[in-house]
Amino acid sequence: MTDPTLGASLRGAVDLSALRNRPAPAAPGEEAPQQGGVAVPSLVLDVTDETFPQVLELSRTIPVVVDLWAEWCGPCKQLSPVLEKVVIELGGRVVLAKVDVDANPQLSQAFRAQSIPMVVALVGGQPVPMFTGAVPEQQVRDVFAQLLQLAAQNGVTGTVSVDGQTDASEEAPAEPPLPPLHAEAFDAIEAGDYPRAIAAYEKALAENPRDAEARAGLGQVRLLDRVQGVDLQAARSAAASAPTDVAAQLTVADLDLAGGHVDDAFGRLLDLFAQLPAEERTPVRERLLELFALVGDADPRVIAARGRLASLLF
Repeated sequence: MTDPTLGASLRGAVDLSALRNRPAPAAPGEEAPQQGGVAVPSLVLDVTDETFPQVLELSRTIPVVVDLWAEWCGPCKQLSPVLEKVVIELGGRVVLAKVDVDANPQLSQAFRAQSIPMVVALVGGQPVPMFTGAVPEQQVRDVFAQLLQLAAQNGVTGTVSVDGQTDASEEAPAEPPLPPLHAEAFDAIEAGDYPRAIAAYEKALAENPRDAEARAGLGQVRLLDRVQGVDLQAARSAAASAPTDVAAQLTVADLDLAGGHVDDAFGRLLDLFAQLPAEERTPVRERLLELFALVGDADPRVIAARGRLASLLF
């Protein structure tokens, strides 16, 4: 993950010009847009390739934080609730724009999203790198504080309100609290204590083997635990020097999947599976099935990889 700090000024590392619908120039004597309050449907917006120009325009009034994620990405699912919580607490000083990279390839390419979750800010229509990977809540808060300072330095100090927002007495009822073991797992994840989170999810599954949320959470946190603290370059070097070393190849496949390189992860393990004698294939097959579950059975990449795995088995 990158160091979660912002530079002192706007940096144009990402070229968004192809995605921008440039507004017509102001007529002579017409005033520029004023910094102030504007209305949005929500402080957390789902953004697509088609709707992104409006987000760019919104960033001239208020900082917009872009969360690039995917449904199969475990670290994304850990980070997104933290981002949403912090944005809502800021009460209209920041908007969160969520981009599903699988459904919006144009945005994924424009932001050069080689690894997810990836978080970028937009200030005055310009991109500002924030961080890549799941980071603890306190670090998220620190980076948001830096973002607000940077935005103020560039004159982007507006606020937004939510369309049709009601007062607290009219709001929808709060979601029911998490089951105790799920709550324990989330607390452990937030603290970076993945073994404790794994134990909580395993206990939840022992009590209810049909607990789909616990099963999904267990797979995600096991992946996080396996890749925590692993040096990517060292792992790749070890795998390159020992193409049939199962442990080395499993480690790089985990890193690839955690970083969003799904096809690379599947391809690596399927190639390894094809090279190994039958008696050594079980750990590779089990890891493939675990990663398939993380990405989702309906994903085309999983369907293709399952087909190749079946052909290798039979």
